[in-house]
Amino acid sequence: MTSILVVEDEARIANFVEKGLTASGYAPTVVGSGREALDYLETGSFDLVLLDVGLPGGMDGFDVLRRMRASGLATPVIMLTARVSLDDTVQGLDAGANDYVPKPFKFDELLARIRLRLRESGRSTADEAVLRHGDLELDFRTRRIRVGQQSIDLSAREFALAEQFLQHPDQVLSREQLLSRVWGFDFDPSSNVVDVYVRYLRGKIGADRIETVRGMGYRLV
Repeated sequence: MTSILVVEDEARIANFVEKGLTASGYAPTVVGSGREALDYLETGSFDLVLLDVGLPGGMDGFDVLRRMRASGLATPVIMLTARVSLDDTVQGLDAGANDYVPKPFKFDELLARIRLRLRESGRSTADEAVLRHGDLELDFRTRRIRVGQQSIDLSAREFALAEQFLQHPDQVLSREQLLSRVWGFDFDPSSNVVDVYVRYLRGKIGADRIETVRGMGYRLV
């Protein structure tokens, strides 16, 4: 299983990312400081690092990244930060970051970045590029879904929603779960956007494929 080190001191974001990664089939390890991150990197093997810039304890994400690269560690690093200035972005990339994701971010975008960096580093397999359930195939390379012999275009949000259903076939996914995983940690829990996009997705793959479980959520059958 793909192992990801999450270096994030804000508990709400760390918990959100950890749950999302676990639900997406990854094995996350979460730490809250730069020194902890270096300790784990010295003793463990990780396929990718999600690294927050603003960390406590006198060692920020840039410091961690520089020490990683100075020690010869080539593990892909995606920087997470609320800092949006060009100087900060350049500083991170110059220090050896592979990607830079500004906060707040949508989880489907973060997953797409993770998959891309893992493929670039040769740490993912070809099978990870396609999700299958019955005669449904979701292809991350073309960003399309195949229903039987028909290939169908999806919007970015429809694709992210379909990804959640194909990762958890026959499981009931609540509206809250889908909101947090597809729309991000800053979602509005009173929104009906999930119902709207489930209707869109049903219109493309077949209404009988996504079952409404009254009072609980939706299930791909």
